[in-house]
Formats: sequence, C-alpha cells, structure tokens
Amino acid sequence: MRIFRYWNNIDHKAHGAVIAVGNFDGVHLGHGKVISKAAEIAREEGAALGVMTFEPHPRELLSKSNEPFRLTPFRAKTEAIASLGVDIIYVLKFNQDLANLEAQDFIKNVLVEGLRAKHIVVGYDFAFGSGRKGEINLLKEKSSTGEFKVTSVEKAEDENGPFSASAARQYIKLGDVKSAQSILGRPWQVLGRIRYGDQIGRSLGFPTANLSVKNILKPKSGIYAVWAGIGIKESDQNIKIDWQPGAAYVGRRPTFDKSEELLEVHLLDFNYQIYGQLLRVAFISWIRGDEKYENSEDLKKQMYLDCQHARAILAESSPPSNTLHDLISIDNTTTRVDQ
Repeated sequence: MRIFRYWNNIDHKAHGAVIAVGNFDGVHLGHGKVISKAAEIAREEGAALGVMTFEPHPRELLSKSNEPFRLTPFRAKTEAIASLGVDIIYVLKFNQDLANLEAQDFIKNVLVEGLRAKHIVVGYDFAFGSGRKGEINLLKEKSSTGEFKVTSVEKAEDENGPFSASAARQYIKLGDVKSAQSILGRPWQVLGRIRYGDQIGRSLGFPTANLSVKNILKPKSGIYAVWAGIGIKESDQNIKIDWQPGAAYVGRRPTFDKSEELLEVHLLDFNYQIYGQLLRVAFISWIRGDEKYENSEDLKKQMYLDCQHARAILAESSPPSNTLHDLISIDNTTTRVDQ
C-alpha cells in the first residue's frame, strides 16, 4: 500500500483509482461498508482501490474544544485501512486553505484534475467543502460530465442504531469498551511508546508499561482487561504482533496522591525489558472503577484480584490480528509505520 500526502502533480500510477472518501476516524463497521463497496467497484472496473482521508482531523482545526477525541491516531488509522486491502491512501492536509475551499472547487481541483478519480464512493451523510456545503447531490451533478462516477452507501447499523464514531467515543468515555467494539468491529486500541515511570508498580510486585494519555481519547478511569501487543519483525514485508494478556489501569493513582493521568499496563505472562518500544493496548472489558486505598498492602491485594479477574476475562477472548504489513510507501519513499 502507498500513502500520498499530496494530491497535485501526483504519480500517474496513482491516477484513476476508485476512491472511498471520508475522515474514517475509528475505521468502524460503517466505514468498512463504504470501503468494501469501493473495493467491489474497483474489482469490477479493474482499478486500484484508494481511500482519501484528512489529517489532522478537521475537528482539530474547526472545534473550539481542546479535549482529545480521536478514536484512531494516524498510525492506527492507516493500519486499520491497510487491513482492508486498500492499495492507496491519499492523506490531504486539512488546513485553513482546504477548509475554505468551495465544494465545487474541491471536486474540480482535487478529485478530477489532481487524482483523476475514476469512481468516488462516499457514505450517505458525507459533507465536504467550505461550510460543509457539498454533499452527495453535488457530486452526482458534477459527475454528469462523465469524468467520474459516484456511489453513495446507505448507513450501516445494528439493533442499537447506526455505527458512528461519536457513539463509539461515548461508550469509551463510559468504560463500555465492549459496546465500542461492537461499533468498531475490533477492540479499541491505544498506541504509544513505553516510558519510564516512577516504578511504583514494580515496587508492589506488578511492574507496568507506562503510556501517556495526554493526547488520546480519555476512557473511564479504572481497571481493564487488555491485550498488549509488541511488534516483532518477521520479514521485510511483515511484522508479527506478540499479544500478551494484561491488566491495565487508567487514572491518576489517588493512593499515592499523583496528579498526572497515565495508562499503566501489567503484562500477566511477560517479564522482559521493553522501554521505548511501541505498545498496542487493546481494551477488552472494564473491570472496576478507580479507588483510593489506605495503604500499599491493601492495594497489592486488590491488584492481585484484578489480575485474576483480567485473566479469566481474557481466557474467553482472542487477541487481535497478529500480522501487519511492515512497509508502506509514502511519497515514493519506503517508511515503516509501526516501528
């Protein structure tokens, strides 16, 4: 798969694709339906399968709130899209110039003249252009020239309603990661570099891999059963993810009067040095809320019970997919996206 961070003067080999267009935060089951439809059309038309997305998320530029909200940072999003068999990702830099671009100019400059798209596939509620004034009817009107075709995909839903990123975010904030998984089609994951901590967990007999949660969507504080994955290179083309069962804590460690919020992961069957490595944390189930204990001995007893609880939950769960494509071509150069 290739990633292009620009749309003009693009490699001619990336022209003429069938392109699913959207932000695709979470790459949830609704997004999967759009991309799957594009894949079906690409096979029928003998064209490459492309996905267009925007970085940073438009909400980061347009919203007045600074609260982290993304379900999938760029790395996680590209991995999820790649897993759907996509050939090309076009990553458009979302800045004020793009935000101000009129919808008809976006079609003409980007889709037609820049990418020479063969077929555009969007979700039923897709909107684009300045003030989000562009929508499916405008795309269909402009496609009448014969320069490209358009397909819109109806909403995907289950008995709980449409699959949506906003619903998944709300579930995660409530600690209901199981319901979030039913929307995403896979466990919600956090990715981050393991950092040195203050060794409190180790002193209690439960060493942890510590990740900052400063720039991620904040899940409900407390204890979770998780799968924790570390990448191990198998070949020039693939990385195997070694998934280990774990118990994770999200919070400010009130027993020790700490103020910084952290994600701390205790790997149940793992005792190797992994500082500085990229860790994937897949949230499977919420166990309990955050609590303050009178002393460290009481906390140790509870941590032991939490680990037993997590182990029982994970015994009924399978770890996520364990292989990733290692090499992704970005702007005609080869760059690793997960190491």
